[in-house]
Amino acid sequence: MVSWWLFRYLWVYYILGQFNVLYVKTDWPSVDTSNVQLLTLFYNAPNGSDPLVQYIHSMAMFKSAMILAQRYNLTIQGQFIGWQSITSTGDSMRTLGSTCDMTSKSNIVGIVGPSLSREAQVIAPFAAIAGIPVISHDSTSPALSDRSAYPTFYRTVPADDTAALAIGQFFIRFNWTACIVIYQNDAFGQGFAQAISDVFDNYNLTITETIMFDIATLSIRGDLKSLLINNPTRIVLLWAQLDYATLILQSALNSGVLGPSFTWILSADIELSSFDPQWYPNLIGMFTVEAVVGNVINAPINTTLLNDAYDTWQMYEPESFPGSASVDYSALFAFDATWTLIQALVQLCSSVSTNNSSSCILFTNDTFCFDKTFLNTNNLLNIINSNTFLGVSGPIQFSAGTTNRVNGTYFILKNVQSASNGTQYVPVMSWSNSQNWALYTSTSVILWPGNTVTPPNGIAATSGVVFRIAIIESEPFTMVTPITDSSGNITTTYTGYMPDLINYLQANMSFIPQIILVPSNSTYDSLVYAVVNGMYDMVVADLTVTSTRREIVDFSASIFDNSMRIIIREAPNINIDWLSFLKPFSRSLWLTILGTVIYASILIFLIERPYNEALQDRSLISAGTMSVWYSMTTIMKRGPDFNVTTAPGRLLAVGLYILSLILVAVYTADLASDLTIQRSQTVINGIDDIKSGKVPFSRIGILVGSAMEDYYLQEVSSGSRNFYALTSITEAYDKLLDGIIDASIMDTGPVEYATSHIYCNLTLAGAGFDPSAFGIVYKKDWIYAQELDVNLLSLREHGILDTLRTKWFGGGGCSRIDDSGTAMTVESLAGLFLIFAGISILSLLLFVWLKRSVIKDYFKSCKHRKISVITPATIEEKYPEQTVADQLEYL
Repeated sequence: MVSWWLFRYLWVYYILGQFNVLYVKTDWPSVDTSNVQLLTLFYNAPNGSDPLVQYIHSMAMFKSAMILAQRYNLTIQGQFIGWQSITSTGDSMRTLGSTCDMTSKSNIVGIVGPSLSREAQVIAPFAAIAGIPVISHDSTSPALSDRSAYPTFYRTVPADDTAALAIGQFFIRFNWTACIVIYQNDAFGQGFAQAISDVFDNYNLTITETIMFDIATLSIRGDLKSLLINNPTRIVLLWAQLDYATLILQSALNSGVLGPSFTWILSADIELSSFDPQWYPNLIGMFTVEAVVGNVINAPINTTLLNDAYDTWQMYEPESFPGSASVDYSALFAFDATWTLIQALVQLCSSVSTNNSSSCILFTNDTFCFDKTFLNTNNLLNIINSNTFLGVSGPIQFSAGTTNRVNGTYFILKNVQSASNGTQYVPVMSWSNSQNWALYTSTSVILWPGNTVTPPNGIAATSGVVFRIAIIESEPFTMVTPITDSSGNITTTYTGYMPDLINYLQANMSFIPQIILVPSNSTYDSLVYAVVNGMYDMVVADLTVTSTRREIVDFSASIFDNSMRIIIREAPNINIDWLSFLKPFSRSLWLTILGTVIYASILIFLIERPYNEALQDRSLISAGTMSVWYSMTTIMKRGPDFNVTTAPGRLLAVGLYILSLILVAVYTADLASDLTIQRSQTVINGIDDIKSGKVPFSRIGILVGSAMEDYYLQEVSSGSRNFYALTSITEAYDKLLDGIIDASIMDTGPVEYATSHIYCNLTLAGAGFDPSAFGIVYKKDWIYAQELDVNLLSLREHGILDTLRTKWFGGGGCSRIDDSGTAMTVESLAGLFLIFAGISILSLLLFVWLKRSVIKDYFKSCKHRKISVITPATIEEKYPEQTVADQLEYL
């Protein structure tokens, strides 16, 4: 039994001994019995999580300042300044309640803190009522700069409007024009959002989106991924306290909206080790803009005071000291805030007459916090406003006009870069109120998202982005070909104008295409609405840009210059009209002209025969024939073989000339018109025939849900759907060939290809009309629209679009005469040539008749086997007396 109790005793002793070894330390000296005390309001993470680094370091530096004041023998009325501490969890009302309770019980003559701007906006008005100064080391809201609203408030940390100014100059340096702002919904976040908005307005920069993080629900209001992906900029400003920033960054990593696509700029460092190592590559290129102390950028600080503070920290709490290079900057601002109050209180009491030892620290005799007031407020504030000293963060000086420090404002830009053990923050640039951004050192190198040294342009880029691209089968724009390999597996390949265009764009823009073939019976309007509803990112097809569609979607620059054409069946062979050349004049007019010729011939014969040598010494028939010849050649504007010699004859000739002038002109014009009309034997000749109803409307095929339907309803039928509805272009061809419809209105591209490559018995009627363009469809305000248009214009300028058009629309196996030309065909004037052939035959017969005697002699000689070569010379030699005139006279 004794041994059992001994064992228990030894075990408890061992446990207690181990406890003492593990937690042995020297406690900070307590001075809470002093009649003059300072109060700290430092924020720490709620819900029992590990203490924040800022909280641990700030408390250590505050206590170090208090201990150094004792070591330097800085006393108030012979006693050291004591302190009280309140740990804030972010609840402003609870913090106010704790402060009220503490000021009621103790003589609090100054407050260091609070850390949070939203708490400062509550504590500062309370302190103004109590008449005690508040110097914050971490409250940065620009609203707190208003001295009239916060008469007893000061801060040693730079305000966020200064940070916003530095960020604006950072944007100017890298030619960025826009950003997204994510902020927490309290005084800290909202104050920065307003400050950065004002700076951007001054610099003509743009905030494209402001996203709120709700600190009550600890979540983004909205879908973070959607908000960032659909934004035209890729620069993100995150202004949130560290514990919130960590949650937001983790959400961004999970959504894929951090690196390498986005460049994030944070308000302070976060623990990179809190993220899974798999995310480290995505963190590279991230930035933090942090207020720092002077020695970081080689500005003067009080190194003696700083070293004494570090020594004191290590003396009382060595396990929390991270090394002089790793102390959080907010702790140094907290030290200077504490030291400012200590020096002001010491100076206040040292200036009071020694015979009234209690006059420097006096309060009203009230116990309720809102009634208890410090009575020497003005003197204390005047001392703070006039004091100047070199603190551990830099020069400390305040003024009566603002709550901010006059100088000693510095910022540093840290860049997340890869390290041997993961990632690390590397200082790369610095800024001060006397110098714009400059490289931190001459060898500083910035690594941007994607681990590159090339700065991003800040604009949403398509590189690496997956696009859902809808296509629809339509020859030759998109043709679908199934291919079976040796294993029997069937794969589908896409060829044509549009797949080639997608390949060119992919090569230039580096996006990842996800090609989606929509059903062939889909309407073009349904594709537009699919983009509106988010089913596709783009539609690349023979889809016409129209005003109606532009109301709900946007289109790219033209990818194909288009117009509408009318397609019909090939016209049958033309029936030859042998007398078509006679149609310009009516039968009665031809008979009148013939009578006029005969009448003029008789007059010429009667008037000229007695006096004209050409008609004398001729038979009546010969002279009459010559008169007819004269009248005909004159009317036909061809000179006769002789001229009239008498005055009446000449007058008659003038009449014939006048008649000739008018008749030939009228005949020529009417013949040209008739032959032009005659050469077109198609059912219709253009869109005007469609509008005039030459073809029944029910026999006109229109593709439903297309630009052709819109045109038909607006320009042809006045809104009536009296056409033959088609569901596909192929159906239009089939219905034409089957005779179900007589014509169809289609886009130029498909029908030109079809009539020249596939359907040789279909043709196009008339010229193109309603010129338009095909464009790539995407949703309104698409962030990649500008990049897409720039690349399309580049393809056009380099002739790629012309090359594609030649490749897919050139050539073809169908050959036909172009009906759109102006040339006359042989068939149009066949009768004229037939009459000429008849006349030539008559001329030949007349020649044979006149040479009949020669021919008879020739055959006689052949009969007697006397072969001789008959030539014009021999005939003339043998029959010199027979001339053509003699033959005519004899005839």
